[in-house]
Amino acid sequence: MTASTISAASTLDASAVAQIVLRERQSSDRGWHDAMATAYWPDSTVHVTWYGGDGPGYVAASRERYRSNNRALHRTFAPAVRVTGDRAHTEMSTVNTSPVMVEGVQADLTSFMRLNYRLERRSGEWRILSLDVIYETSRLTPSVPGETVRVPAAELAPYRPAYALLAWRLAQTGVTVSDSELGEDRPQEVAAFYERVGHWLEGHDE
Repeated sequence: MTASTISAASTLDASAVAQIVLRERQSSDRGWHDAMATAYWPDSTVHVTWYGGDGPGYVAASRERYRSNNRALHRTFAPAVRVTGDRAHTEMSTVNTSPVMVEGVQADLTSFMRLNYRLERRSGEWRILSLDVIYETSRLTPSVPGETVRVPAAELAPYRPAYALLAWRLAQTGVTVSDSELGEDRPQEVAAFYERVGHWLEGHDE
């Protein structure tokens, strides 16, 4: 196989991988959960603030949240893809926006994060093997200019800066967020995560 052929094959794989993660997010936002389910291997894992478990369970939980109108929109940026043989890693910066009501004031909760997918090709088919999120920051702004949204500092104090407002909001819905999520406020843990991903891409087991 020539170098040009290898390059072309790698490009096709990278494109296929990118489309899988983009369609997974699109399906989640649009309520197309049957399509979303096809993106995950049965033994896949997902770790986000409000869910930890296998991929099929995550799809089922996402379906229930959508049906209860607990929805968010993900505005995604171009994914960065690395492919090594039958393994791939994709990181995609994402802005997650959801409407919230704070003491009678309509507001928008915006979370900035990086979605990290590991994908594996089995019998010629790429699917997601894991989804992990690196949280950057979160913001709360009034939906109508001129209004004011107030959250007492004492209510945010228990939560880490990388996802304080997101954790605060989830707590109001009965979801307890772990203190050990990956976040930019703990750069050493993020660096260690990237190192583990690179080790896995080289063909090593976790």
